[in-house]
Amino acid sequence: MDPVFLKIGNFTIAWYGVLITLGIVAGVWVGTRMARERGLNVNLFNDMILWMIIWGLVGARLVFVLTSWHQFAGIPFPRVLFDIVNLRAGGISIHGGLIGGILVLIYYTRRYRLNFYRYADLCVPGVAFGIIGGRIGNIMNGTDTVGRVTGWPIGFRWPNSARAFHEGMCIPNPNPDLDLSKYCQEIGGQIVMTAPVHFTQLYGVIIGIILSVAAFFWLRSRRAGWAFWQFWLWYSILRAGWEETFRLNPLPLKTYLNQGLTAPGIGLFTETHLISIPLILVSLWMLWRIRHQPNPGDRAGTTSKVGPSSPSEHP
Repeated sequence: MDPVFLKIGNFTIAWYGVLITLGIVAGVWVGTRMARERGLNVNLFNDMILWMIIWGLVGARLVFVLTSWHQFAGIPFPRVLFDIVNLRAGGISIHGGLIGGILVLIYYTRRYRLNFYRYADLCVPGVAFGIIGGRIGNIMNGTDTVGRVTGWPIGFRWPNSARAFHEGMCIPNPNPDLDLSKYCQEIGGQIVMTAPVHFTQLYGVIIGIILSVAAFFWLRSRRAGWAFWQFWLWYSILRAGWEETFRLNPLPLKTYLNQGLTAPGIGLFTETHLISIPLILVSLWMLWRIRHQPNPGDRAGTTSKVGPSSPSEHP
């Protein structure tokens, strides 16, 4: 497991970025094709996607830094500024990326008086594909999004070659919730962790696959917003209920913790758990509202007035 996809001199390209990019490209292709089929403005949609990717990365990094400030607190100034913006070192928040992308979409739909949900629905496949690519990239990185030590049969023992994983996890952590150093030992001159952990990166890949397949069925509905809110509902349920429950993250609301070689490896509640609860409730409410709206059938486009400065949603 090597995080580097390509290295030329001192310049490196990480698997993480390559795989996320491939996922987004696949999602853009699907979204563009559906935008054309639905009579929406394809050129404007592609412009939206470009800026959503840019500001999505900004939001993803910003939220990660804010929620993981302990990783930057001891770094001297001005080096800390470089570390904050250094995406190549890893560390982004999916929720932050989604927020950044949604803000761009809101700006475009308000500026051009478009139906927000008709375009937001078409972004769902790209986000799902991006989750798959990102989590596979996490596997290549080793250290990213690791799980808690578990005694369950599904526990995964990282191979000795996963240096990044062992280097990160075998450092003593002052937070007892995150300290796995007691499970480390020296093998062949290298400090490695021999305890099995939840393979949370693989859990994330499976979640992305589930969402990708489900998006195909959600997008069959022409009810604007149906796919968008279904994604938020099921991503929140699967991420919080499955992946995050077994993931090695701090517990700002420490309600339950049971990890170790004879334990399930569960921790409640992380920040993602706390964020997901209101998202699930809002998603259910919005889906209920959309479900009780008149069925638009196969009608495409928008009923909004389109002026000279507002490009039509039809090509």
